[in-house]
Amino acid sequence: MRAKSRKAPRDDPDAAYAAGLRLLARREHSGTELRRKLAQRGFTGPLAVSALERLQADGYLSEERFARSLARHRADQGYGELRIRAELAHHALQGPVVEEALLELDADWVDRALHQARRHFTSPPDRGHEAARVLRHLAQRGFPASVAHSALERWAESVQEQG
Repeated sequence: MRAKSRKAPRDDPDAAYAAGLRLLARREHSGTELRRKLAQRGFTGPLAVSALERLQADGYLSEERFARSLARHRADQGYGELRIRAELAHHALQGPVVEEALLELDADWVDRALHQARRHFTSPPDRGHEAARVLRHLAQRGFPASVAHSALERWAESVQEQG
């Protein structure tokens, strides 16, 4: 004889809330991401929405906190503003939430791009195709072209000052 399943009924609002709380205990989530994960666990429709609203009202779910956390994490990984914006948009975050998260970084994007270029390339580019490689790398990391060019200029200036 099989033992009874311990799975909570999928029509219980408290079970949906508890499932959301367990997910948030591990790490921050966006509302969209948490709704998807609750749906994977069988909590759909009004039940999931109700759990999300309750989690938000109780202060466990915060789009702003998630956006700040993700932006800080990606910036620390060496990604640029464009990449971070795209990832936040992927999580259905837009407008003031994104702007606040990026402002809170208080980032010197040129300095971050320069750091990323120095980490990836051993010496500053001295020819056109080498510079193009550095610019391409920075673009792939999400740095705007103007920031990437400024980083290259700053790198060249620092080499001239040393030499």
